[in-house]
Amino acid sequence: MALLAVDLLQLFIPRVIKQAVDDLQRGLASPASLLKQGGVILLYAIGIAVCRFAWRYLVLGFSRLLERDLRRRLLDRLVRLDRPFFNRRTAGEIMALSGNDLANVQMACGIGLISCIDAFIMTGAALAFMAYIHPGLTILALSPMPILALLTGLLSALLHRRYKLVQEQFSTLTEFARSTLGAIRLIKAYTQEERQTERFDRLGRDFVRNNIRLALVQGVLTPFSTLIANISLLLVLFFGGRLTIAGTISLGDFVAFLTYLALMTWPMMALGWVANLFQRGVTSLHRIRMVLEEEPQLHEPTDPLPAPLGNNLSLRHLSFQYQGRNTPTLADLNLEITPGLLGIVGRSGSGKSALCQLLARLYPLTDSTLFLNGIDYNRLALATVRGRIAYVPQETILFADTIRANIAFGRPEASDWEIEQAARAAAIHEEILAFKEGYQARVGEKGLLLSGGQRQRIALARALLLDRPIVIIDDGLSAVDNDTEHRIIANFSRWLPGRTCIMVSHRVAPLLAADQIIVMERGGIVARGNHPELLATNDFYRTIYHHQMTAGEAAA
Repeated sequence: MALLAVDLLQLFIPRVIKQAVDDLQRGLASPASLLKQGGVILLYAIGIAVCRFAWRYLVLGFSRLLERDLRRRLLDRLVRLDRPFFNRRTAGEIMALSGNDLANVQMACGIGLISCIDAFIMTGAALAFMAYIHPGLTILALSPMPILALLTGLLSALLHRRYKLVQEQFSTLTEFARSTLGAIRLIKAYTQEERQTERFDRLGRDFVRNNIRLALVQGVLTPFSTLIANISLLLVLFFGGRLTIAGTISLGDFVAFLTYLALMTWPMMALGWVANLFQRGVTSLHRIRMVLEEEPQLHEPTDPLPAPLGNNLSLRHLSFQYQGRNTPTLADLNLEITPGLLGIVGRSGSGKSALCQLLARLYPLTDSTLFLNGIDYNRLALATVRGRIAYVPQETILFADTIRANIAFGRPEASDWEIEQAARAAAIHEEILAFKEGYQARVGEKGLLLSGGQRQRIALARALLLDRPIVIIDDGLSAVDNDTEHRIIANFSRWLPGRTCIMVSHRVAPLLAADQIIVMERGGIVARGNHPELLATNDFYRTIYHHQMTAGEAAA
């Protein structure tokens, strides 16, 4: 309504001007009448200002609310998607969606949408008033318009393609910057600062070059729209002036006609700008919609069973293959995992981490291949399975927050005493107290202010604080020294009764007291038993054990 009021008030002003000019031409004008007509125009101008503020406030506020809701929906969808999606999409691409693309949608649905509506209303109403003054002159003024419409249609498709390319390059640029900052210590250690800068410069040059190509298309529309508007003005001045001289229309009508044409000039000039905004918005919305329409490959069961008692795990002919791989990562695994410590060893790429991720319910499974206390994983809600498991992944993940917040991530309501007990069990408590701020010390981006062993032990403390019946540690002690490792294992022995602990390790020492150890090779289990049994029967296990013991004695 506010926008309609603005347009109507603008359309009445030329009528007042027409009356004033006609009065001047006929000699009927007086200071009082001119003052009255000027006052009317002033009142219209005040009404236009108030209504324009109202529609801007409402429409731009709506576009910000839309941006907020889209951002919330995008994040909600992202946190519900699973590993296969994030294996395909980079963090930089997702960051570009939540930044540049959302801003483009907000602009298109805000100022772009209102400008388009305003242009249609203003153009239609102005044409009606112009046709009322002189239909033939109106047709003449509109004669250059088909050229503009044809050019806009031809350039819109090209604009869409080029803008899509620019957005994809922006995602690549964002990902490169993110990965560079994340690996800054490695880059400095390998003296690759100059090379990284050069690579970033090349990406930046490509981005700028394609932006310029995009700007060439954008740069055609706006000046061409202005040219068409000026051609229309030239036609009206020439032919309308002749009609005025001939007395067909009055001087007031001629001035009013020019004023209406001027009101149409902005919509004509804005056509290219609005088309550009819409193309950006449509392209960005398509990119966002592709993520919003993504479905997780892990599906909740339609009728989930209640959580079973106990923490026994069973693998029955379990196989698994990553997307894009030609060979299976796991092949026909059969295993019973009962409370106690299960150790897993094997060469790199043998499938140890894949098994841990399947047990932690991070990838989809075939029915009747993995069971929790005799119930198929696929018959249980995802939260039910994950709520029974504390998972320490191979890649240590810490947030740029305090040590306390990182340990309490899974249980933010945990007391200081509980957090301290988990830290003691992970043999990190004393080192935390060595920081000036203690548990309130901030660890930096991805825990960069900590050593690798400290990061691993904070991640371990985070898992222990959850106090869940099943714990999966995927090579979570690889950066810990031998003495600290022995302390952690001793703490584990007091904590383990009644729980199921699955520990992947490239070192044999943490697994010496394991109830069962499996040796994996090429996605299968090639040997199983306790430490003495494997030492006597498996060449690979015996070789790595003697090699590590020999290396340990040499280091001592």
